[in-house]
Amino acid sequence: GQKALADAGIPYSAVQQACVGYVYGDSTCGQRAIYHGLGLTGIPIINVNNNCATGSTALFMARQLVEGGLADCVLALGFERMAKGSLASGFSDRTNPMDKHLEIMINKYGLASAPVAPQMFANAGKEHMEKYGTNPEYFAKIAWKNHSHSTNNPYSQFQKEYTLDEVLHSRKIFDFLTVLQCCPTSNGAAAAILASEAFVKRHKLQPKAVEILAQVMATDYPSTFEENSCMKMVGYDMTKKAAEKCFEKAGLKPTDVDVIELHDCFSVNEFITYEALGLCPEGRACDLIDRGDNTYGGKWVINPSGGLISKGHPLGATGLAQCAELCWQLRGLAGRRQVPGAKVALQHNLGLGGAVVVTLYGMGFPGAA
Repeated sequence: GQKALADAGIPYSAVQQACVGYVYGDSTCGQRAIYHGLGLTGIPIINVNNNCATGSTALFMARQLVEGGLADCVLALGFERMAKGSLASGFSDRTNPMDKHLEIMINKYGLASAPVAPQMFANAGKEHMEKYGTNPEYFAKIAWKNHSHSTNNPYSQFQKEYTLDEVLHSRKIFDFLTVLQCCPTSNGAAAAILASEAFVKRHKLQPKAVEILAQVMATDYPSTFEENSCMKMVGYDMTKKAAEKCFEKAGLKPTDVDVIELHDCFSVNEFITYEALGLCPEGRACDLIDRGDNTYGGKWVINPSGGLISKGHPLGATGLAQCAELCWQLRGLAGRRQVPGAKVALQHNLGLGGAVVVTLYGMGFPGAA
């Protein structure tokens, strides 16, 4: 929070509202974080909890407050301190919000005595393999790329390069998914300041102001539950529809994008998200990977930060960490991982249960930079 304020060159007293995201923690942790980290100004602080899409949900709410003219300057903050091991349900005395999602997987592939999240995504990958004859080595190639990107990111939890062979033969988590293809348990935090155009001009922030060109949030559609598809169960249709609407709103198409941060909680999800975002036709993500269109020198640089697989995935912070990375890329501040001439950035943050936020960014005042 302090770094975001310092970056914007404004005091905390200029912030009129705050949206704070975290998944694990008691109610009002947002107040506790802000009171003793930034200040006590009596402003509205709203706590947000939306699974892995929590950070971008806080961002979405903050943007709506500014866009709706209800506030001039809003802080979006996300943080997480996670328990060891795989994600587990916090409450055993009530209905699990994912019960209907799980039913689809159980009907199709059964339930193994392994962590549930990797099972859900591995089974989505298995469905892609059955449908299109995909070789699971392509999922590993994505993790290999992301680990390689992370070597240039000082904020990444892991910064070690691996060979494709090491990725393929690391410890098995479930089926073909190895540990180097799964995001780790992470602690972390991220923040963004959202402001109106008038505020930006008043504080002479034009040279660094990044504009949200379009942003769309979606939740599950009937197809998630009605088509017996594990790919749809993990958010394929949500992503597809949100991306289509977002491009339409901005008057852009996937080929206009230079840099992408997307939700690679598992390598499989990055793979199927290529197709859902419209970067390639359905069933053709392997071709995109073969062309090198997901890394430096290709059509897009996807997850220059190292993605969730390397950078880490502290649930409440992830959506805002993606936002920070893309802002640095557009402002030319990404150091060794800078995407040359990045003008348009795309963000995709997904949470099962479910929610997805797709955002397009560009410099707000290109002439002023």
